[in-house]
Amino acid sequence: MTNSHESRTPSERPSVSTPGAATEPQITLRSPAELADALPYMLGFHPTDSLVMVAVHGEGGRFGGRLRVGIPTATAEWEDTARQVADCLIRGSARRGGKPDGIVVFLCQEPRGEESGQRVMTRLRPLAQRIRLACGELDVPVLEALCLSAGRFWSYVCPDGHCCPAEGSPMPAAGTSVLAAEATFAGLQVRGSLREIERRLAPLSGAVAEEMERALDRAAGALVPKILDGATREEVGAETVALAGTLMRRMACALPVEGGTPADDWDDALLTHDEAAALILGLQDRQIRDVAAEWMEGEEAAPALRLWRVLARRCVGAYGEHAAAPLTLAGWVSWSTGDEPTARIALGLALRADAEYRFAQLLHHACNEGIDPEGLRQCLREERRRREPRRGRPKAGSRPPGRRERSTNRRPSRRTARSDQ
Repeated sequence: MTNSHESRTPSERPSVSTPGAATEPQITLRSPAELADALPYMLGFHPTDSLVMVAVHGEGGRFGGRLRVGIPTATAEWEDTARQVADCLIRGSARRGGKPDGIVVFLCQEPRGEESGQRVMTRLRPLAQRIRLACGELDVPVLEALCLSAGRFWSYVCPDGHCCPAEGSPMPAAGTSVLAAEATFAGLQVRGSLREIERRLAPLSGAVAEEMERALDRAAGALVPKILDGATREEVGAETVALAGTLMRRMACALPVEGGTPADDWDDALLTHDEAAALILGLQDRQIRDVAAEWMEGEEAAPALRLWRVLARRCVGAYGEHAAAPLTLAGWVSWSTGDEPTARIALGLALRADAEYRFAQLLHHACNEGIDPEGLRQCLREERRRREPRRGRPKAGSRPPGRRERSTNRRPSRRTARSDQ
């Protein structure tokens, strides 16, 4: 299934993704319980603090466009949010193939403090009601509205206390239901929670962040004298691309570790702060970033994605906006390799770092529109062939001829190897 994601602040508008029904696996949902169980498979991740809306088409109830935004913390924003998301999903779906015949709404939020799941459901009821009214004003009914919290779900639509009790109904354990088995067999994956995916791309904190910011200051200070001394843009770009290639090879030779935080710690230790700072600043140049975007497939994709995640986490303090470049590259590699849910999250974070970052805007729109990334891949391949006519030369993630690099499974120290590795 094709999904939509955008992290939302009050000033941002949500976006819609319309799936291609002809190529999607078909799974029949028969009850509110199965709808609740299906949500992570529809999105590709477990939504947290999220309002999710799914368009429904035809008598058979075929799912169409999906929309996800964060639940505003201020209740004063709920009215505008309800109108925006209803308009975005309904009018967006109409432009892309047909006005929905109905909508399914999910409100997903975990309890705060000693709050119970039932209390969360009660607190969010006015938001659900506003969404139902906003959709009704556009002549599209809300067929079901569910609240998911604390491992249980509630229906805002069903009045029957026998099938939808006041205390809620328990969700099946993750991955244990018949629906989960069917979805897995159909090739649908759940890549953890939204919060977990975002955490892997979030900036570092504490003492290490302070060290990183000082390295960024040093790198920024060194760049100006290079320009004043007559170093051309091409020379600076060549240095940056060469450094990126070195770090790509280092990533490729250091076997990745499975898991979230351990894998990130492993990759973080492969780069010094100064190396990361030099590359972060270099990627602010559009032409250099476009060269980096060519590492999007095959054996280059995995080490490239690891490198862009590391750099995104190193954009700390006053350099937060600089994260737009590595986050966009992470989103592009994810989309190019078929991981659309992670791509949307990374691109949404890129726009959060810099709302005017054009490359992120274009990729986010294309991904949400369901456009095939192959067209962009072909353009990047052609540009690379034009720039590198001798295509037999080694790729950035491969070992150059005549040069040997040691591959080790040992965890690298924070004092990582020199940049000439």
